[in-house]
Amino acid sequence: MEQEENILGTEKIGKLIRKFSIPCIISMLVNSLYNIVDQIFIGWGVGYLGNGATNVVFPITMIALAFSLMLGDGASAYLSLKLGEKKKDEATKGVVNGIIVSVIISIILCAGTLIFLPNILMIFGCTEALKEYALKYGFIIAAGLPFMMIGTTLNSIIRADGTPKYAMTSMVLGAVLNIILDPIFIFIFKMGVEGAAIATIISQILTFILNILYLRRFKSIEISKNNFKFQAKVAQKVSALGVSSFITQMSFVFVVAVENNLLAKYGAESKFGSEIPITVLGIVMKINQILNSIIIGIAVGAQPIVGYNYGAKKYERVKSTLKRVLGISVIISTIAFILFQTIPDKLIAIFGSGNENYMEFACMAFRIYLMLCICNGIQIPSGIFFQAIGKSVKSAILSLSRQILFLIPAMILLSEVFGLTGILCAGPVADGLAFLISSVLLIFEIKCFGKAKTPSTALIDDTSTDNKLNKPTIITIAREYGSGGRYVGRLIADKLGIKFYDKDLIIKLAQETGLSEEYIENTEQKREKLESLNTGYSVGINTADELFIKETELINKLADQGSCVIIGRCSDFILKDRENVIKVFIYSDMKNKIKRATDIYGIKENKAEKEIKRIDKLRANHYKYYTDREWKNYSNYDICLNSDILGVEKTAEYICNLIKEKVN
Repeated sequence: MEQEENILGTEKIGKLIRKFSIPCIISMLVNSLYNIVDQIFIGWGVGYLGNGATNVVFPITMIALAFSLMLGDGASAYLSLKLGEKKKDEATKGVVNGIIVSVIISIILCAGTLIFLPNILMIFGCTEALKEYALKYGFIIAAGLPFMMIGTTLNSIIRADGTPKYAMTSMVLGAVLNIILDPIFIFIFKMGVEGAAIATIISQILTFILNILYLRRFKSIEISKNNFKFQAKVAQKVSALGVSSFITQMSFVFVVAVENNLLAKYGAESKFGSEIPITVLGIVMKINQILNSIIIGIAVGAQPIVGYNYGAKKYERVKSTLKRVLGISVIISTIAFILFQTIPDKLIAIFGSGNENYMEFACMAFRIYLMLCICNGIQIPSGIFFQAIGKSVKSAILSLSRQILFLIPAMILLSEVFGLTGILCAGPVADGLAFLISSVLLIFEIKCFGKAKTPSTALIDDTSTDNKLNKPTIITIAREYGSGGRYVGRLIADKLGIKFYDKDLIIKLAQETGLSEEYIENTEQKREKLESLNTGYSVGINTADELFIKETELINKLADQGSCVIIGRCSDFILKDRENVIKVFIYSDMKNKIKRATDIYGIKENKAEKEIKRIDKLRANHYKYYTDREWKNYSNYDICLNSDILGVEKTAEYICNLIKEKVN
């Protein structure tokens, strides 16, 4: 790990981007091409109605993918966190429960889709002309959903186990097999859309089998038949960890559902009819997804470079990486823009031929809907950049703004005024507005680089080690902001003659990770509620999770060394299985917390209450996320005291007496 961190902080930026981004681009492109291959062969073998049918079935696949990624990414995060806590058994439970829930949901989705497919297709804008093809294609795709979902869930987990090449290989082999089988079933066996669907599920079965075989090859954990026991709490936690991936995918499903229905409605009022717009815009969106996949691959590959150097306060390297990513992305999106504007007829011809109206609308769709696709070269990397530096709320806003906040309302409003053309115009409107927001947030963030942050409130360890306890004892101190809990902890350490860990813990983390002390203090123990809406772009765990894993390792190491007081950082939970731990929670009345915040921390009196509530909320969110417990549930602690009753000095003395009585 140390070697990789040194590389991130010292190696040439261009070389690092190539090293990390190329695998990401390949992985993203394979996913995109998987969805497009069917349409190319169907377009030539069946016609544009066949492609229209796949477009109305596609959201069903996206719903299945949303659940698969939620469980796969959630199980991956759970695996990483529990391995960081040195709890292999718990890590195994997370992986197993992710797989079990994936199996259950896949069967439910499969059965539900097979039973209600005609009704589901109507929700996604299916017309009478498309219905026959959509039913033929949809029934077969639905039958293969369990293989697709379980295979995808396992793919994410395999990456987290440290074997990304295996995960990518199983996916690539499936995609290659799909390309081989499509023309065989469509052209040789004359099976039309059913042949394309059969080719797809056979390819998914291959990926499924390869990933199932990996279960006995896990490097970090051991999985056996005895492990497969469903545990609701673990399954719930796994799902919560992966919810951002679910939201990202489901937002796309919502967009397609609204879009297809509007295209069917207003297309019927035009010379193009309903089927041509549904078919063409579905193809246009998937071609645009190839562009987005390349951009996402570049930006995601740069995530570890940006995250490490931002944390290490190497802001010039952060800026240099960001400039390169934005520059490459804009060049690629500009090339795509030129192609979309100059040869749209050639691009649509890849997916088969059509009549004059089909070609006319295709040219309109490419030129209007993707008019501002250059903006993707800024908007997408900006969202991933904010994710990399720990500003996940901004990242969530940027990732969801185009689809939910702008595109859907623009389609609805503009279609009322301009009909079919209005739906196409919604694309550049959404791209332009998302670009403006991302640019403003990005410029503001860069201007703030290196500016002074909130002064440190952590206390340095300067206590004696004249231990007055007869046996090793660890005291953990959880506290409300402004309650004086930190100073209570320091006084306890002084009075008992044991080590005190607060600022020293930050210093040790900085030494181990290469991140700055300032960054660690401003990132740890804080979690925004909106972080659950963050995108699923991340490859592996995020910076906050990495810090928690490192803190867990360090806290356990310090606890092994002897008696000490540890401030916050979920230490009561991390050490909960040890017998020699006394867990303390310090709270206080708001009036006294405001006084301490103004006198000690220098916060203005009129802003103190709001700041206290904000920080306590972030601490509660952090605690809940990593422990699945309520921070202020006093049953989590052995001693809970209001520091106002006795004052800080006597509160510390009272706790010391209780500890001595218990230990000595």
